[in-house]
Amino acid sequence: MDDYSESNQPIRLGDEVAEALNAGTPVVALESTIIAHGLPRPRNLETAHAIEGAIRAGGAVPATVALLDGAIRVGLDGADLACIATSDDVVKVSLRDMGWVLAAGRPGATTVAATMLVAHRAGISVFATGGIGGVHRGDSGDVSADLTALGTIPVAVVCAGVKAILDIPRTLEHLETLGVPVIGQGTDVFPEFWTRGTNLPTTTRSDDAAKTASILEAHWSTGLTSGVVVAVPVPADHEADHRVIHKAIKLGLQEAAIGEVSGNAITPFLLAHIAESTTGASIDTNVALVLNNASTAARIAVELQTTRRRH
Repeated sequence: MDDYSESNQPIRLGDEVAEALNAGTPVVALESTIIAHGLPRPRNLETAHAIEGAIRAGGAVPATVALLDGAIRVGLDGADLACIATSDDVVKVSLRDMGWVLAAGRPGATTVAATMLVAHRAGISVFATGGIGGVHRGDSGDVSADLTALGTIPVAVVCAGVKAILDIPRTLEHLETLGVPVIGQGTDVFPEFWTRGTNLPTTTRSDDAAKTASILEAHWSTGLTSGVVVAVPVPADHEADHRVIHKAIKLGLQEAAIGEVSGNAITPFLLAHIAESTTGASIDTNVALVLNNASTAARIAVELQTTRRRH
């Protein structure tokens, strides 16, 4: 392991990631919350390996991020992935949690926000995930730290849009306020995670990875320090039924209110409820879209590296 540190808490790069960054090989960051809290066992670990495989197949090196043994880890080996996937005490780590989890030496699975921060510090510009957080439904004022990160950290987040359990129109308005562009990868319509979207527009459309890379490079070349959302629709043959998903979400929100579920527990609760309501179909869709996002992110990372070398 190599240490990268601007503070008392080092970022420890896995050997493969360190070699790739030193050689200028494209690298794609990955979060670990999907492993620890987003998918059931043992499918979570199987999917984690499949995601990394999809990135390698696309010509890039995967860099899964997690907190282990009091350090920020970028690039996990098989034992590390298994630890995150099977341990019962893994903390869901967003920006506010990084300090205390590191100090306590607890294992932590990073969210979109935390992964963006680590990726940027490690010199990684492209990050693949399932879906980003956003503005929650209702008037509680609950807004995901993912949006804060997107407004302040220059990393491209390749995702299937925003989870449909959230208030998608208000989330898009919030991203606009923060100066975060939304690139529709092969689409003019903003994806809604399990479905390919309805009528909400993206900022712009890109039909290939090279164009997306050129937009990213142009965006950051202006001096802007915001992130970029690259929104990729779920593959059509894995799209969930819009009516079934929205019925499951409605019932899940009612159950959450009855059980007084709130804060960072609400998303895992709703995902589990939707999975049960759809007899596992939503999980199949989730796995399909995150693998597709990983492949797309790898192609974009390769093109971004080529663009930067040319410039």
